[in-house]
Amino acid sequence: MDNRARGRGAGINTDNKFRKQEIEYTSEDWMQWEEPATNPKTLFIEEISKSILSKSDSPDLRHFNSINPYRGCEHGCIYCYARNSHEYWGFSAGLDFETKIVVKKNAPQLLEKLLNSRSWEPQTIFFSGNTDCYQPAEKIYQLTRQMLEICLKYRNPVSILTKNALILRDLDILEKLAKLNLVHGAVSITSLNEDLRGKLEPRTVTGKRRLQVIKALHEVGVEMGVMTAPIIPGLNDHEIPSIIQGAAEAGAVWAGYTVVRLNGSIGEIFNEWVNHHFPDKASKVLNQIKECHGGQVNDSRYGLRMSGEGKYAEHIRQLHALACRKYFGEKERTELNTSLFIKGGQMKLF
Repeated sequence: MDNRARGRGAGINTDNKFRKQEIEYTSEDWMQWEEPATNPKTLFIEEISKSILSKSDSPDLRHFNSINPYRGCEHGCIYCYARNSHEYWGFSAGLDFETKIVVKKNAPQLLEKLLNSRSWEPQTIFFSGNTDCYQPAEKIYQLTRQMLEICLKYRNPVSILTKNALILRDLDILEKLAKLNLVHGAVSITSLNEDLRGKLEPRTVTGKRRLQVIKALHEVGVEMGVMTAPIIPGLNDHEIPSIIQGAAEAGAVWAGYTVVRLNGSIGEIFNEWVNHHFPDKASKVLNQIKECHGGQVNDSRYGLRMSGEGKYAEHIRQLHALACRKYFGEKERTELNTSLFIKGGQMKLF
């Protein structure tokens, strides 16, 4: 009998290495949340945050200022690097990451305060630097929509990455931003194989639907790209050309990728997952991942951790580059406009 949680990615809750810092919630909602392990419901934990902008000092992501209105993500992507960050809040990187979602209820207010501050200089803000800003919680709280409205009000550029069709709800705002050259978009597509997609990312829309999202956003003027990420050797690497071709035909003008790396608790979570779903090829997949990362499944080396090294990583790089040349040709990404920023918002226009 399969005791794994239905409709979830992780099959286990891993130990939290920060156990001494575990947060204990005692609200009535928390105390009543008791579900069978095979059918855990999602708990939304509302929080009043002190800040909203995350600034990256990583050599791999310079000048990357991101906003994440939600901690944890119901999409349940088994490979997600953000899983480890859930441990900082006293939770597990496994099932807890998918079922205990922290909601930053005051995110829009914090963003407006930031854009109004004297120190703010107009620059691109990245939505979904850690978890997807259009995950299912957004349907309830609409924090992303409110923040897009604020960015339009102040004319501050934004870049959005998602794998959820919920972004189409905000086409009205995105079209206005696009007309001012204030928005770029990207859709993450790991597989067009529905059987694999359903196992990798159980609570996301289909690959075909994501191509439709690219097309719909392109048609209202949003410059679009596709992230074929992560590439998992032995599972989805062969799909690189077909994903890029489909994205290009839908209107995308660029493609990026990363090679999967299984840092922290993700290694244990992924190992359980791949042996459960693909027992016949699990060893091969894990060995090829190790081949890309110096003999380990994890990799924290700047400059190498995202693309990997070795013969297999080079094969992935060349395959991706060839597909980009074939399907994108000479298309180039444009720079977003920072010259329209209005300190204080539109009220200063009157």
